[in-house]
Amino acid sequence: MIQIPDRINNLTTYKAGKPIDELAREKGLNRIVKLASNENPLGPSPKAVEAIIKHAEFIHRYGDPNAFDAVTALSVKYKKPFNSIFIASGSDAILQYIIIALTNEGDYMLSSKGSFIGWYVNSDKLGRKSINLPLTSDYKIDLEAIKEKISPDIKLIYLANPNNPTGTYFTKAQFIDFMNAVPKNTVVILDEAYTLYAEACKDYPNGLNFDYENLLVLRTFSKSYGLAGLRMGFACGNPELITALKKARMPFEPNTLAAYAAIAALEDESFLEETVKLNNRSMTMFREAFNSLSMNYTETAANFFLIIFETPEKAKNFNQECLNKGLILRYVDYFGIPNGVRINSGTVEETEFAINIIKQVIEII
Repeated sequence: MIQIPDRINNLTTYKAGKPIDELAREKGLNRIVKLASNENPLGPSPKAVEAIIKHAEFIHRYGDPNAFDAVTALSVKYKKPFNSIFIASGSDAILQYIIIALTNEGDYMLSSKGSFIGWYVNSDKLGRKSINLPLTSDYKIDLEAIKEKISPDIKLIYLANPNNPTGTYFTKAQFIDFMNAVPKNTVVILDEAYTLYAEACKDYPNGLNFDYENLLVLRTFSKSYGLAGLRMGFACGNPELITALKKARMPFEPNTLAAYAAIAALEDESFLEETVKLNNRSMTMFREAFNSLSMNYTETAANFFLIIFETPEKAKNFNQECLNKGLILRYVDYFGIPNGVRINSGTVEETEFAINIIKQVIEII
């Protein structure tokens, strides 16, 4: 009998937000809105779509294994040395490569409960031991608690800022204080998937403004840039660390279309401005609706809210009843918050639809 390693047998298959087509088949609904995966409701940048069409005729060729054009564009955009940038197929892939390149099986790492599920999946499947500490009472990453747990055995520390699925963030002063307490041989991963939205907070610590030798900053093109289906992300940090990540990366990653779509999206400033503008409007509409319904939610710096319920059962029921009516949200029990449901911003029409459904569901659960 073939033996599957325990670290794989013990994993739970990743459960993404329910696809629209799947719900339509199951429920026979004519109108479905998905606000479950923190995607850009505007879709991709038109310039990114043009780049995909332009380069589609070359997909019979392997792409540049060093993705020279994409790395150059990022280097120019963020004023960072070429050799300090690493790109791959999304943040999940980058996290995997970081763990593979910088730790050994059985090594210890630190993070938080109630944070990005990709961290838990990658650490578990690779046989590493992530010590995940509770969030604070207001659903923030507890930097002080993490700091107290740092020891010579800790190889990596993972921090998402803003945190997913809570949307909460730690400040620049808190981050500097934390980094000053971290040993130089412990690498800190700062995952900034939602920076475009969080930059409106004056005390938000943009990770690319720091040059700690033991800091790796992660960014993604899946959220504000609207390229989730292409899987594209990058890390920036100490060239020595970047070199190690390149050794762990799969060949010809990311794919050609993702690389050139990302280059075009980086240049489309007007699209990003429209993205932020729409997000602000939708989030304001949701906040006003939640307040009128006396619903509890986290204060967020991202493009989503975490709705907090009294019990896990009520959160699960709320999510299911919304699903029954054509509104796809994300029940975040797998993230470690079983009494929470996440909802991201949408178009004005999608937001109005969602608010109407939520009002109906709150009355019956």
